[in-house]
Amino acid sequence: MAKIGNVDLGDFPLVLSPMDDITDHPFRTVCKRHGADLLITEFIASEALVREVEKSRRKMHFAEEERPIGVQIFGHDEQALTQSLQFVEQANPDFVDINWGCPMRKIAGRGAGSGALRNPERLVSITKAIAKASHLPVTVKTRLGYDESSKPIVELAERLQDVGVAAISIHGRTKTQLYRGTADWTLIGKVKENPRMTIPVFGNGDITSPQMVAEYRNRYGVDGILIGRAAIGNPWIFEQSHRLLEGLQPRTISVAERVEVCRNHLLAAVQWKGERTAILEMRKHYSGYFKALYDFKPFRLKLVSLTTLDELLPVFDQIAEHYQNQ
Repeated sequence: MAKIGNVDLGDFPLVLSPMDDITDHPFRTVCKRHGADLLITEFIASEALVREVEKSRRKMHFAEEERPIGVQIFGHDEQALTQSLQFVEQANPDFVDINWGCPMRKIAGRGAGSGALRNPERLVSITKAIAKASHLPVTVKTRLGYDESSKPIVELAERLQDVGVAAISIHGRTKTQLYRGTADWTLIGKVKENPRMTIPVFGNGDITSPQMVAEYRNRYGVDGILIGRAAIGNPWIFEQSHRLLEGLQPRTISVAERVEVCRNHLLAAVQWKGERTAILEMRKHYSGYFKALYDFKPFRLKLVSLTTLDELLPVFDQIAEHYQNQ
């Protein structure tokens, strides 16, 4: 059974991978209700927490039903990272996660995220300081290495464990790959095979179906799997994956259920972020919720162009009526 600190995660936890402007409170709640075992907030800049920026502090909000949950922080400055812990601890999550994995230039270019993989010694030193200062378990999300010439993840994972990290999640790409190409899970498997590793090792990258969850669990022996982009507009991937792991066939999700969950997601987002912001951000989810429906283009155009809740809500009724026999 996987554990982070004293928190039991079950035999094989499925984790909603943190994604900026995606894994907010409303979407995390939807995924939790459909089988996600472990949640992590969007990444939050440690410097913003220290400056008490309200937007960043609000990202730490979660409901009790979302537990177990971690707050993910990022940054390049050791002092800001350790100082931000006091604000994370006030939110009282189950653990704090350090993002050493984001490959985007504005993050990595400053030595935060996966930019830190250019200097593993410094990455380990900062992580050690955070683990020492934290009253919560500390976990890490990272990548294989900085580029093709440097993939130190097997040694790095062991060193992170030795300085107090309670679990590690590994994305099967380097920093310079960004999200291009195919995630390489072979080194993730080697981390798990290392006899010195005793903390949970979670794999991440290119998981698009319940069948892949089962296949990669068996092939690479990881303690759990993170699902990211495949969960956008498809929270059922967690439930379906669990069914497959238990030897059951994934159930078919009706259009009526898709409509209901999507509508409720929108309403929760409006309540959380306000009508304008929620409507704009929900547009990222519609393709997933209504994937593979024939003749859906007219409805999609309405969903991504209408700008008020009063205009949008009747569209959901129209979709349900149009596909009522599916």
